[in-house]
Amino acid sequence: MTVLCGHFGDCGGCAHQDMADAEYRALKRLLVLDALSRHGVEAPVAEVVEVLPGTRRRASLKVKRADGGVLLGFHAARSHDIVDMQECLVLSPSLSALVPQLREMLAALLRPRETADLHVTETDTGIDLSFRWKRPNDRATLAELARWAVRLRLARISAHNETVVELAKPSIRLGKADVLVPSDAFLQPTREGEASLQAMVRDTLYGARRVADLFAGCGTFTLPLAETARVHAVEIDAAMLGALAAAARTTPGLKPVTTEKRNLFQRPLSESELADFDAVVLDPPRAGTLAQAQVLARSKVKRIAYVSCDADSFARDARVMIDGGLRLVSVVPVDQFLWSSHIELAASFERA
Repeated sequence: MTVLCGHFGDCGGCAHQDMADAEYRALKRLLVLDALSRHGVEAPVAEVVEVLPGTRRRASLKVKRADGGVLLGFHAARSHDIVDMQECLVLSPSLSALVPQLREMLAALLRPRETADLHVTETDTGIDLSFRWKRPNDRATLAELARWAVRLRLARISAHNETVVELAKPSIRLGKADVLVPSDAFLQPTREGEASLQAMVRDTLYGARRVADLFAGCGTFTLPLAETARVHAVEIDAAMLGALAAAARTTPGLKPVTTEKRNLFQRPLSESELADFDAVVLDPPRAGTLAQAQVLARSKVKRIAYVSCDADSFARDARVMIDGGLRLVSVVPVDQFLWSSHIELAASFERA
C-alpha cells in the first residue's frame, strides 16, 4: 500500500506520491520518451533507476517567523505559502531529525515577520547550513549562530556566502578523493543516485585516456575518472573548481587533473581544443548546453557521456549532436527527484 506524507496535497515538493509504484515509474520514463519525441530523437530508453525514499542529502528550505511561531518547510503547491514541515519522506534521516532543532534555533534567532532561506547539506563530516536572509553578519548574530552550531553539532554555518562558524570541514568522498565542499556547492541530490551516474559515465568512457569534464562542479565525475584517465575539468564556479583541484592534488594514485575556470555558455570548448580529448563528459544545469553541443557535433570526439536534469534541454542538445554524426546509444532515467515531475538521466553517445 502507498504510504503518503501527511503534507501530501499541500506541499509543492511531491506531486505523484499517491501513484502505484509501477504507474509512477512508467510516468517518469514517459517524461524522457516524450521529450525525445518532441525533438525527433529515437533511442533506447532503459527502465528507471530508482532511488529510495529517505536518501535526499540536500534541501532548500523556506522560513518565516509568523504570529503562531516559526514556519519551516517547502513552498505549498502553486503558492509562496510555506508548508510547516512535520515530516518528510524524501529527506535523509539526519536532515529529517534536524528540522525540529532548526525550528527551535530559528524561533530564538528570527524577529517577527522575518524570513530566510536555508540550504542544508548532509556531508560525510556533518551537516552544512547556509543562510540567505536580509540580516547583516553583525556581532550579535554571529555569536548566536556560533552558539547554535555547537548545540546542534553542525559542521558549518554560512551567511551571505561567508563562513561564520566552522566546527568541522564539510567533505564528501568522490572516488578515492575527499573533497572539502564550498558553501552552497552543487552536489547530486543523493549518494545512491550519484553512484549510479558515476558508474554509467565510467562505462560510457571505458578505456578513454584523455577526458574533458565540462560543468565539472566539485569533481563528481572528474575525480573517479582520474583513477584511469587524464582529465581536464572546466567549471565557472571558482570555489567548486578550487575544491576539485585541491582534492586532486592531495589524493594519491590519480592521473593528472587540470582545471580551467570558464563560462561554457559564452565560450564553449572549440573544435581545436576538443581535438586533445578522446572523450567528453557533460553535466550542465537545467538549461542544457546548446552552444557546446553544436561544437561537439562538428568535432571528432568519439565518445560523450551526457548527464542531464532536464529531459527537454537534453533532447534538444541530443538532436544537434545526432545531426552532426553522433549516435545516441542509450538513455537511462535516474529518479533522484522522488515523487516530483523532474527526472535525471545519463546518456551515451558514440561517433562511428
